[in-house]
Amino acid sequence: MKKIAQCILLLAAVLTLQACKSDDGDNSSAVSISNEKPLRFGFMICDSQKMSQERFAPFAAYLEEQLGRKVEMILKNTFEFESLIKNQEIDFFHVNSIVAVLLKEKYKADLLAIDIRGKNGYKATGTLIARKDSGIKTIEDMRGKSMVFGPALAPFGYMAQYALLLENNFDPETDFSSYTIPAGSAKHDKVIYGVEYEKYDVGAAPRIDLDRMVEENIINMDDYNIIAESDPMPYCTIGARAEVDPALKEQIKNISLNLKQDESAMVDGEVLKVLKRMLIDGFAPVVDSEYDAIREDLKQCNMPPYNKY
Repeated sequence: MKKIAQCILLLAAVLTLQACKSDDGDNSSAVSISNEKPLRFGFMICDSQKMSQERFAPFAAYLEEQLGRKVEMILKNTFEFESLIKNQEIDFFHVNSIVAVLLKEKYKADLLAIDIRGKNGYKATGTLIARKDSGIKTIEDMRGKSMVFGPALAPFGYMAQYALLLENNFDPETDFSSYTIPAGSAKHDKVIYGVEYEKYDVGAAPRIDLDRMVEENIINMDDYNIIAESDPMPYCTIGARAEVDPALKEQIKNISLNLKQDESAMVDGEVLKVLKRMLIDGFAPVVDSEYDAIREDLKQCNMPPYNKY
């Protein structure tokens, strides 16, 4: 009996050793996946680098889980993306629709999915606002007044409003007493605050940000005139360099389009809802012709990639 027991113990030890070796084999397979060349995903900084890091980290982590490979999150300012694509420093990007059009027109980038957010879904609008007590109700009333725009590459904080003015025979370069663009981060909020506290007579505010500040009880919409509002145009967009593997582009597109509200990802030990943290409701498919409105406004405003002088 004693010998039988010893044999059983010996057999158990051998089986345990084999199991450990088998596990080691599985780990080497996992390491080979994790050591695959990272996918470089460029995210346009919104508001501030810290806020953008917090906003997009769950999406990057979710992509890692779905793809089984490392996703390197690269945060850059709006004007840096042309260089990133030209020098092949990123594979995928999440940018506003002006930058998306520029990258497609100049570098044949593929546009894959559009953010869904706010009352216009995957489209957004730009507004011209003034305080009601200013007496400014029309574009004509804006002559000789002071103006504050958002960032110069903002589709709904600059381009849309600049185009609206030109369409109404108003030259922003000569018909305002002055205009400015705020420095630093959170420029869209600064535009609205600038009008709220009467530093400027008129402001160029994305409708999404205007509605958000109303919902957060920061401003009261009853205090404002919306002088004009642009047509809805595509919102922020996910895309890829032309040279990226088509199968990988399709994967990223499908993962984005199928992302649901309850999907979460682990970031620094915390489980976070991906879409909630991104401040969006989901993603919509890209229809290239819907970007024609952006293209026409860029041409009218003499902005890249169509600028002639």
